[in-house]
Amino acid sequence: MRELRFIRSGTLAWAELPAPEPVDPGDAIVRPFLAGRCDGDTVPIHRPVSRAMQAGMALGLIDPVVGRICGRVPFRGPFAIGHECVAQVTAVGPQVSQVRVGQTVVVPWAVSCGSCPACVRGLTSKCATSAGGDVLAAFGFGPASGPWGGMVADRIRVPFADHMLVPVPDGIPVERVAAASDNLADAWRAVAPLTRDGGTVLILGGGAKSIGLYAAGLAVALGADLVDYFDDHPARRRIAESFGARAHAGSRPRRAYDVVVEATSRAGGLRTALRSLAPGGTCTAVGYYLATGTRLPLMRMYATDATLRVGVSHARANLPALLDFVHRTGFPAEHVTTLTADWEDAPTAYAAKTTKLILARDPLPPLRASQTIS
Repeated sequence: MRELRFIRSGTLAWAELPAPEPVDPGDAIVRPFLAGRCDGDTVPIHRPVSRAMQAGMALGLIDPVVGRICGRVPFRGPFAIGHECVAQVTAVGPQVSQVRVGQTVVVPWAVSCGSCPACVRGLTSKCATSAGGDVLAAFGFGPASGPWGGMVADRIRVPFADHMLVPVPDGIPVERVAAASDNLADAWRAVAPLTRDGGTVLILGGGAKSIGLYAAGLAVALGADLVDYFDDHPARRRIAESFGARAHAGSRPRRAYDVVVEATSRAGGLRTALRSLAPGGTCTAVGYYLATGTRLPLMRMYATDATLRVGVSHARANLPALLDFVHRTGFPAEHVTTLTADWEDAPTAYAAKTTKLILARDPLPPLRASQTIS
């Protein structure tokens, strides 16, 4: 079988490897047929960052935790890439009881067991069972995050299948939830628990490109009275406006907001976001802030009773509510997709300079529910 691998900046290629086999009776084998490119994947693809990041960690300029996630030389190829997919279950182990062959499922980006204390608390990206003592257990980040490979592959093995695999409700166009494994779920956690009727929301976009757009659309759909989206990119501003947000160039909001989503992935953007909070407001930062010693306006935050939320998204914990919302409301998340490419063209398409890429191929014909793995 094949999987897509990052080789070096600007270069990806198919690699041949043995088909995955079950390791545990709770495993499932799935066949991805839609794969989204995460905003973070573009960092090594579009810029040769590996050696610079290694030097930054050695000099104390980049937090060393980056090495525990991405390796001592971050993003050094080759490694299997991709951690957003909608897949078809092709086989299940004898202890899998909730997932059936032929189901269409979302596979969360981080591996979690569903039963450890962290998972029970909803911190599914910090699973103690799958990550052990490491920072992350995840698809598509390379060997430092575990042996899981990437999701742009003919088949992938998914452990803890009854917990991990989340069925796509009947009636949802699958392209609508192609990014639910990560970016769409990340946007959901940034706005859904906080947005209320009559509330005001600010999105600072342009870094975590698709997350900012999903957040703008979701905030409107959740009933916010005002959603302002800031980004210098005209095409992204048009997407934000298509959801009903007000779009602006630049990054200098003139008012205060109840909810702010910081998606510039820049320290300056983070400071702007925090200074834009209304009293009691919450800022969720969804980007990467690699540098040590990032400055924050702490006295301003104290004076306004501000809350800053920063950290990995716990997609598995949020997927049921997100998929239910999309099912009930018909939220058109696919409006964020700027390029849909054929699966076979993955090595070139995955390197495209576009906001949100989706790779697509046809699902298999109906499968027999009797197919199991021993």
